[in-house]
Amino acid sequence: MTKAPAISRTAPRRHDREIIALAVPAFGALVAEPLFVMVDSAIVGHLGTPQLAGLAIAAALLTTAVSIFVFLAYATTAAVARRVGAGDLQAAIRQGMDGIWLALLLGATVIAVTLPAAPWLVGLFGASDTAAPYAVTYLRISSLGIPAMLVVLAATGVLRGLQDTRTPLYVAIGGFGANAVLNVVLVYGAGLGIAGSAWGTVLAQCAMAAVYLIVVVRGARRHGASLRPDAAGIRASAQAGVPLLVRTLSLRAVLMIATAVAARLGDTDVAAHQIILSLWSLMAFALDAIAIAGQAIIGRYLGAGDTQGARDVCRRMVQWGVAAGVLLGVLIVAARPLFIPLFTGDQVVRDTLLPTLLVVAVTQPVSGIVFVLDGVLMGAGDGPYLAGAMLVTLAVFAPVALLVPAWGGGLTALWWTMGLMMGVRMLTLWLRTRSGRWLVTGATR
Repeated sequence: MTKAPAISRTAPRRHDREIIALAVPAFGALVAEPLFVMVDSAIVGHLGTPQLAGLAIAAALLTTAVSIFVFLAYATTAAVARRVGAGDLQAAIRQGMDGIWLALLLGATVIAVTLPAAPWLVGLFGASDTAAPYAVTYLRISSLGIPAMLVVLAATGVLRGLQDTRTPLYVAIGGFGANAVLNVVLVYGAGLGIAGSAWGTVLAQCAMAAVYLIVVVRGARRHGASLRPDAAGIRASAQAGVPLLVRTLSLRAVLMIATAVAARLGDTDVAAHQIILSLWSLMAFALDAIAIAGQAIIGRYLGAGDTQGARDVCRRMVQWGVAAGVLLGVLIVAARPLFIPLFTGDQVVRDTLLPTLLVVAVTQPVSGIVFVLDGVLMGAGDGPYLAGAMLVTLAVFAPVALLVPAWGGGLTALWWTMGLMMGVRMLTLWLRTRSGRWLVTGATR
């Protein structure tokens, strides 16, 4: 009887240590992607509003092309972590190698589609005549870096599953620094304009992929895992990723609809939307750092058959998510005079930004819960439910967002519909975690 209180006090502290050890380095790695776009936005924004509007559209398309394959990281993290919990490191790394080979195949396919279809894809967003040429230029050049981006996703998943988030942090720091320097040199020094920004990002991504490959190959050799492509393993990795692909496509559809609606509101609104979206993505990845820790920890607990440990760490991460959301909301309001001038000198764009920033700040605690629970269910390998829940969310969001221009709403109204979207996601994810049906144990789900 005297030991029970001690356990209840000790368990949260133990989970906190686990979460911090994985989430802090994961945060640094996760913010690399939105920081890449933010650097591009800050540099291109000073070239002019049409260039920034073109970047907004191209970045949305490029991020979609890469992010629909985020299962290369998330599914791999969960699968590798389960095998780590079960004590089979060789099988864990072998599955990771299959994911890397799949990434290369998918990357080549995306390039083959994107290069010829770039003008048509940009046209879908209703870009103005002044913004469209810049969007096409940026999209075509940046698409050449997609295979490297996908390799980064797959290799990151392997390391996270092995409970290593420090290596991705170091690679992300190096990649971000290289991207910033290359953008300045190529855009202004070489006078390449928006094309220089795209080439800088491509070169930085390729360097990151090369470093990841070196790390993973060394690990595979150390544990005796094969480096050769295995058709059955690649096929299994692709099949396991299908539900998460559906989930991610639905989420990307939400973001693409939002950008398309903003584009129809005019260049000023879409330029402001690009800045808001960059900041929102940065905060989302910050919150997702806790979810990444959850994927690795929960996968390990379930692989070891510890359902109570999985429940406890889920509860603790939700508390972390709410606290982080409140903090981020306060920070974005307090720091707005500092970061808005970094993105644009256009006073009209600045005036459009201010009320929308308040909406984003108010909805951050909800986002904190959503990203954490999303990560918990990914760590449990509960992809089919995540796919269905996101389809429901898309069905609610799409008609409301598309009616914003008809109702005479502006960018602020559009971002209130984004808040609605996050609320629906929170409800569906909370219902699933409360049911306990995600608690499936074993080395494989």
